[in-house]
Amino acid sequence: MIDKNETIFGVRAVIEALETGREIDKILVKRDMQSELSRELFAALREKTIPVQRVPVERIDRITRKNHQGVVAFLSPVSYQKTEDIVPFLFEAGKCPLLIMLDGVTDVRNFGAIARTCECAGVDAVIIPATHSVTVNADAIKTSAGALHTLPVCREQNLTNTIRFLKESGFKVLAATEKGDPDYSAVDFSGPVCIVLGAEDTGIPSEHLRLCDERMRIPLRGKIGSLNVSVAAGILIYEAVKQRGFDRPTDK
Repeated sequence: MIDKNETIFGVRAVIEALETGREIDKILVKRDMQSELSRELFAALREKTIPVQRVPVERIDRITRKNHQGVVAFLSPVSYQKTEDIVPFLFEAGKCPLLIMLDGVTDVRNFGAIARTCECAGVDAVIIPATHSVTVNADAIKTSAGALHTLPVCREQNLTNTIRFLKESGFKVLAATEKGDPDYSAVDFSGPVCIVLGAEDTGIPSEHLRLCDERMRIPLRGKIGSLNVSVAAGILIYEAVKQRGFDRPTDK
């Protein structure tokens, strides 16, 4: 069953939703749940990029008091895409793709603000990991001013593989980090590019940073050591737009 908060509860109902291709944002499972049905649920989740969180049953009880059987799934308001599907489509359409990868960004308001900038600037897609990341929920869509209804979002199980795929596909993968060099304005954004931004507190994980083609920084003149990630994204996106040229649509 689906309640007013756009959730599905009950093991069998969630399994059926997975089997019929319903777009699910995340699933909460009772921490100590062990049963034949739960094993069937995790078998259905295999090969999918849906985040699953083990939580105390009290947390699920706060969502619904109905017979949830220790499982509740949150429906996604958008359909997630795959990077390996969207990249060939962009090239076939004659585009020089510009992608944004958010590696560990968890603040939904920052995500919404970045998505809004991406849509306004003509970014082709945003890539997020399946775990330890923001997701497209109602708050994100509201903050994005609806941009997330039109901007493709790719959710990936393994960002290491995604970065490698992008490089093999001809992308330059650029990491934004305060420890980087050169200044972002000296970087070439003219070809197929993916800009990687990390969490404000920890930055881009080292294993992903090593894979990037270049590390760039935004110069800071004040005493605070870093910018808000959505502000940094806006600066870098519009540097790419400036270098590529920005064709304003003409009135018909």
